[in-house]
Amino acid sequence: MDNFKTPDLNKPRFRPEAYNLLNQELFKNFRKKYPKYKDLQDKDLRRIIKAFNIKLYETVIDYRDGVKLPDNIGWIFIGTCKTSKKENIDYAKSKKYGVRVTNKNWETDGKLAKIFYTSYAPKYKMRNREFWGFVACRDFKRLVAKIYPENWPMYVKIDPTRKIKEEYSKATYKETVKRRTEQQLKDYNEFDI
Repeated sequence: MDNFKTPDLNKPRFRPEAYNLLNQELFKNFRKKYPKYKDLQDKDLRRIIKAFNIKLYETVIDYRDGVKLPDNIGWIFIGTCKTSKKENIDYAKSKKYGVRVTNKNWETDGKLAKIFYTSYAPKYKMRNREFWGFVACRDFKRLVAKIYPENWPMYVKIDPTRKIKEEYSKATYKETVKRRTEQQLKDYNEFDI
């Protein structure tokens, strides 16, 4: 076992610049586009957006196929992936024991949960879809980390060497065929001619 060199917490860190999209300009444009909501205050709009986002990520966790976002801007789903070849170091335990301790994800058979966003899956393609991106909020990531080990085989398995579009459409097609077959078996009556 290797000795673990604790990181220096006093050294400078790189912090990416944070952007806040819920600003006065967004609310002004919203009120201009939808005049019937002009009486809503900014804090009410923020509360509505927060409630929608919470409902969205809870639905993504509950349903295997994920969620189709409004206005066909894409799909968000949770995928099961193999662990990376790089070591996954557990820094808290390594610091505690003074030895490098790696996290092997034994409760999920060595699989990892990843939150995927794809704009290639919707039925109607949108212009400049390759410029769209998605970054999950902290609450979403933590909830996925908490829920995933309990029911990890439920989620779509993603092969890292293939495109997400192909993997996702293949997995959803298999699930649709399975559901249809189960329904036909349930409705089958051998005496009904």
